[in-house]
Amino acid sequence: MPTFTALTTLIGEDAANALAEAIEKLEPEPTGVGVFEIEDDSGLWEVGAYFLEAPNEVVLDVLAMAFGAKPFAISELPEVDWVAKVRRELSPVEAGRFFVFGSHDADKVPADRVALQIEATVAFGTGHHGTTLGCLRAFDRLYEGGFRPAKVADIGCGTAVLAMAAAAVLPDALVIASDIDEVAVDVAEANVAINHLEGRIECLEAAGFAHPRLAEAAPYDLVFANILKGPLVELAPAMAAHVAKDGLIILSGLLVVQAESITEAYVANGFTPVSREDLGEWSALVLRRN
Repeated sequence: MPTFTALTTLIGEDAANALAEAIEKLEPEPTGVGVFEIEDDSGLWEVGAYFLEAPNEVVLDVLAMAFGAKPFAISELPEVDWVAKVRRELSPVEAGRFFVFGSHDADKVPADRVALQIEATVAFGTGHHGTTLGCLRAFDRLYEGGFRPAKVADIGCGTAVLAMAAAAVLPDALVIASDIDEVAVDVAEANVAINHLEGRIECLEAAGFAHPRLAEAAPYDLVFANILKGPLVELAPAMAAHVAKDGLIILSGLLVVQAESITEAYVANGFTPVSREDLGEWSALVLRRN
């Protein structure tokens, strides 16, 4: 069965949310509607909807005009098994001592690397994206330099690849992986089991640090946060409250053009920049709590 998409952009979060609510009331009814900030500091928001039947283009044009949005771009998507496609196309990733692979590449794992098996799923973080790769490389450099954190949190863990990297080389550390998305937590738990790390990583559903267990285990010597600019900035005060003195944080999910403003937000909350690596259009930051 084909899927139809309708995408537009407009200025302002409130207007975008209002447009999304209007789309949800259309006939044929969309199977899903999403609202996303375009992370380029333009103030633009994207509103997208998915339909199992071709949407009424005239109605969408009227909605776009009413909410000050650009005309909708409507497309028909072919039927694709995306998970199977990703499995075919994703090759193993090397990040320092870490080797991230899918089960279809199990025969390629080098004997001298820390192997992390991640299956292609709906959760974010296979190691191929510049943000996840940047975090793995940053952690590898810190570990190579002798850094051995006793408590680690992976906030917005997705597949939990970062938490698993920490648990794999820090056998005595407390490691907690959390995500706001229930599906991501299920994926994280499955990956933990695949990598034989049961009992080494606690997987929790939480927004930021908003979970009793995360508060109980604080302060942390290392926190990963591979999310997006907006949540990263909002998380800065909570990060300062949950990271130990001289503890480190590894941040990504941010564009190169956003790195300075995010760094400023964390400096204002008591952190000092340690390092930055740009991979394509993405940045990974390491900061230390004063």
